Amino acid sequence: MPTDTQEGYGLVSKTFHWVMAFLVGWQFLKFFDRIGEGEHWVGQTLVSWHISIGALLLVMVAARFGWALNQRGQRPLNDPAMDFYIKAGHGLIYATLILLPLTGIMLMVGAGFGVTAFGVELIAKGEKIGWAQGLGSLHSPLAWILAALVVGHIAMALFHQFVRRDGTLDRML
Repeated sequence: MPTDTQEGYGLVSKTFHWVMAFLVGWQFLKFFDRIGEGEHWVGQTLVSWHISIGALLLVMVAARFGWALNQRGQRPLNDPAMDFYIKAGHGLIYATLILLPLTGIMLMVGAGFGVTAFGVELIAKGEKIGWAQGLGSLHSPLAWILAALVVGHIAMALFHQFVRRDGTLDRML
């Protein structure tokens, strides 16, 4: 089914989740640029898509959020004792998925580079903008925060699947 039900997530929600999970994982390859001195082979091959995928993720987050609002009365119910933590965790993931592309844009524009995604110039090169570059400096710490949130998200999904055996992971597969 394309739509969500109280028993599980539909095809649209699952597709959003797994495509975005793949793209976020691809974005995390940028961490390899931090290993040693200079550019790593991963940075020279896959990371050249970093800005384009970041822009795509920003669009997908907006679309996914709209879809989630549309489906909110049909989605599986959370354990009431865990509801606050589930919503807080997902809220933090969404917040970082919004803030990361925005701070990435600020970093690029602030440095005067402009922004090009998938070969299309979105923002032209220009003068350096100190305040934009300053806000953009939050991009890297936010990436580390998202990495921690993703590890926590995966750990909780596995905990629910294999310890609590409550079918949480099954609803998204």
